[in-house]
Amino acid sequence: MSTRVTNSMITRSLLSDLNDVTARLVETQQKLSSGKELTRPSDNPFAVSRAIALRGSLEATRQYQRNTIEARAWSDTTEVALARITDTIQRARELLVQGGNDANGPAAREAIAAEVEGLIDAAKQEANTAYAGRYVFAGTDTDTRPYATGASDAYAGNAAAVAREIGPGVSLNVNVMGSDVLGQGQGAADDKLLHVLRDMVDHLRGGTPADANALRTTDLARLDDNLDELTRVRAVVGSTTNRLETAESRLLELEEASRTLLSQTEDADMAKTLIDFSTQQAVYQSALRAGANIVQASLLDFLR
Repeated sequence: MSTRVTNSMITRSLLSDLNDVTARLVETQQKLSSGKELTRPSDNPFAVSRAIALRGSLEATRQYQRNTIEARAWSDTTEVALARITDTIQRARELLVQGGNDANGPAAREAIAAEVEGLIDAAKQEANTAYAGRYVFAGTDTDTRPYATGASDAYAGNAAAVAREIGPGVSLNVNVMGSDVLGQGQGAADDKLLHVLRDMVDHLRGGTPADANALRTTDLARLDDNLDELTRVRAVVGSTTNRLETAESRLLELEEASRTLLSQTEDADMAKTLIDFSTQQAVYQSALRAGANIVQASLLDFLR
């Protein structure tokens, strides 16, 4: 039995086909304008969830990169300050050798003592070095100046470590405590730099044979021990810097790999999308022309 095809059935079928072609055309046009293969979750739920995970991983990697760069700047600032403190202590050692010479009279030793006091202030000034408004030798109390210039050698910071997370579960301490390098002077009797330098000044001004002997023996040995400790601390800082540089390179490679995977997951293949768009546009125009002819003929028949 044959089925009668009415004009309304032809029209509905034509409109349905045109809607389908239009929907595909709009979808392709969105891919072209956004450059993305995925424009909504229903496009490909698996790919969308993968893209979300990759974006989270990429953002975490970028945060680790920012932490690493900041830690490296902190470490570089610390190393520069320690290098200047080393130069200051090397000059103090030269003065110590000079002051221990019995050929120097009281006036000469007083001049040397005055210069050593200036070096003490210079060393404390370097220990007050700040990075981005934070004192790098003050532990976690970064808003507090570690040392005051003048007679007081008390350390005003704390002994807490400043750590930076440079990877998943990887944390690195980046600071050096000022008290570990300079100490807290004669009051603390810690045998560190400020204590030794203050003793030097006292022995230079003492003027007795015992003072002169102390300059040549115990003071020189204590100062050399502190220079060795300073070298050790700088070696640790250098090792930290090397580790941060390695982490920075690794994170850069990881970011590049994540960006490539994300692009492969969500970016549109522009060449293929352009061809699809041209094809769908041609189909749409053909459908419009065919539909116009069919509807026009049926309408004229109806009017007659």
